[in-house]
Amino acid sequence: MRTETPIARFWSEFRESRIAVAALVVVVLMIGVALLAPLIAPQNPYDLANLVLSDARRPPGYVGSSGYTHWLGTDAQGRDLLSAILYGLRISLQMGLVAGAVAFAIGVTLGIAAAYLGGRREAFIMRVIDLQLAFPAILLALVISALLGQGKAQLIAALVAAQYAYFARTAHGAASAERGKDYVEAALSTPLPARQVIWRHILPNCLPPLIVVATVQVANAIALEATLSFLGVGLPVTEPSLGSLIANGFQYMLSGRYWISIYPGLALILLIVAINLVGDQIRDQVNPRLKR
Repeated sequence: MRTETPIARFWSEFRESRIAVAALVVVVLMIGVALLAPLIAPQNPYDLANLVLSDARRPPGYVGSSGYTHWLGTDAQGRDLLSAILYGLRISLQMGLVAGAVAFAIGVTLGIAAAYLGGRREAFIMRVIDLQLAFPAILLALVISALLGQGKAQLIAALVAAQYAYFARTAHGAASAERGKDYVEAALSTPLPARQVIWRHILPNCLPPLIVVATVQVANAIALEATLSFLGVGLPVTEPSLGSLIANGFQYMLSGRYWISIYPGLALILLIVAINLVGDQIRDQVNPRLKR
């Protein structure tokens, strides 16, 4: 009899939810079109030489001076909005995934180290984490972005600083529960180095809740990046993310040119909701108490 692997068993449970499967398909499709943006986008929105101001603020379906149809219209700079959304998705996903990965690494390291060290060092690390969690993430990111300026590296630093504490708190809680179990005590009784006990024994058993938090925090990072770009402290205007595209069209909402903000906003909402639905299903599967 063939033994079912953990991945196959996980997927078998995951596909029981049609909503989660549909959300996963949406996420995969949006990642795919973002990666293929240079190949499928009608226009490169970063190439300022190809922008024609006479094509600015044109409605969906307008045939521009370059001869192709702007299916979603154009923005205030004359950029094809479909192309700008595809490239904006690429930037938003890049910022969310990179910031989430860095925040995951820093937060997990601090949380597990605090649980392993114990005593005053644990108290000091976790009090700093708790102090940061007392402030809203948007406030921290806004202040750090304003201090560092615009740019991808600066924005990633702001997102990481605003989010690593969530990973640290989750990792500390999971590692503290594992720290007192028999298999950890048995590993500590052998002449194994501390880093091997942490990374090979404690960390693997802390991953389920961390994966759930990572899924949620990627969506939060994308939303946070869009908020910062909308406020003008995120990425420069030459690299428009979805938040920047929404901000560019906000002033034209009352003049009837709704498409400049509405379509990037719909793309952003669809992406965030889809990621959160996938994260909810993963949370239900890794937490036995939530299984129906």
